[in-house]
Amino acid sequence: MTGELQIITESEVVEALLQELAPVIGDDLPGYRNHIYRVLTYSLHFLQGDETHKKAVEVTLVYHDIGLWTDNALAYLEPSEQAALAANAEHGWGLDEGLLRAIIHWHHKISAYKGPNADVVNAVRKADWVDATKGKVRHGLKPAQVARVNEALPALGFYDTLDRLATDLAGGSKIRGLLTVLLKVYKF
Repeated sequence: MTGELQIITESEVVEALLQELAPVIGDDLPGYRNHIYRVLTYSLHFLQGDETHKKAVEVTLVYHDIGLWTDNALAYLEPSEQAALAANAEHGWGLDEGLLRAIIHWHHKISAYKGPNADVVNAVRKADWVDATKGKVRHGLKPAQVARVNEALPALGFYDTLDRLATDLAGGSKIRGLLTVLLKVYKF
């Protein structure tokens, strides 16, 4: 990776879609919004600033976890994919459906994704891991870079939201929620 990490704090695409989804996400919106921008920031950095697929990344990041709220399900990848594909059709963007589906489907994959658009899918996958682990997994980023991003885009309760949803959607059992997420969401 070359160049300085450019922190992205706003996007017309992200803001318009989040406005549509605000009633569904409710009070969790500020934390989810900043999660999206942290992952977008890291993704574009991992793509070395190549913005060829920026809109696809923006759209998928808005929808990548949305099934947690829309379907109240810990197995949320498929509902999230379907929501992204529906938005793509509704807005007439003509984005590559295979790319949208792959980014969402594989964003929790532990090892490298090998398939079409691997560079984009892996950039988002690595970026989500950086943010989901609060910088414990950095994929080559320096601790100071992660700290700068977190300072500009604070969590605003996002990690607590994930814990709450995992517990609530598993019938009040945090352990069952975490096991469900591991078995149904994370890909090896």
